[in-house]
Amino acid sequence: MILDTLAAAARARVATLEKQKSLTAVRDEAEQIHKAERSFAESLRQPGLNFICECKKASPSKGLIAPEFPFLEIAQAYERGGAAAISCLTEPDYFLGADRYLQEIAEHVSLPVLRKDFTVSVYQIYEAKMLGADAILLICAILSQAELEEFRLAAESVGLDALVETHDTAEIEMALKSGAQIIGINNRNLKDFTMDLGTCLNLRKEIPAGRICVAESGIRTEADIARLKAAGFNGVLIGETLMRSGDPEAMLRRLRQA
Repeated sequence: MILDTLAAAARARVATLEKQKSLTAVRDEAEQIHKAERSFAESLRQPGLNFICECKKASPSKGLIAPEFPFLEIAQAYERGGAAAISCLTEPDYFLGADRYLQEIAEHVSLPVLRKDFTVSVYQIYEAKMLGADAILLICAILSQAELEEFRLAAESVGLDALVETHDTAEIEMALKSGAQIIGINNRNLKDFTMDLGTCLNLRKEIPAGRICVAESGIRTEADIARLKAAGFNGVLIGETLMRSGDPEAMLRRLRQA
């Protein structure tokens, strides 16, 4: 499965990194960082539908999305267009992401920044803090219940929010059991990369009041946005639609008015 390949690649990268700097050293460094935190969670608790806008050069399902990829200009356009937060891909092998993209965006944009990667070790969580992230992604499909709970608490210990991604009822139950406060529902099945916008609309009711609910993937039109608003979502993660529009700031403004 594609997801297994992505997770295995992430584990291999972590193993290489741990040879260069130990987990203890990375954790100690992360715990010493006391920058003014930009709350990812609070950015999504604002009234209405809040947009998490993604900087993504490529993906396994879509190939190369932005050959030039002026990532900082894109992030700044999102900020001007009214984004609540920025999502930045750092996965290098299949999404052509890079840690430096996140670092520069975090330095030059005032919005909270989500590190979008395949988190398979607490090492990556402490690393995310050192890179300047305000939140991390935890994907239920590649984690055990124990790992999800451990990783969420590790993130919390260094002041990071965790967006816990689900795709079905069992994963939502897993997220809720872990204590997750921000739950994403991905319309894309990461096991085969098929897409169905109905996924998040059908599963929304399974997330109780008080938790932040985010729709992910496959959101393209004003009609899609209107459906998410009607369903009571707090946030939407959107990237490719904005990246391919030619004018991400204008496209974001248009979608926000839907």
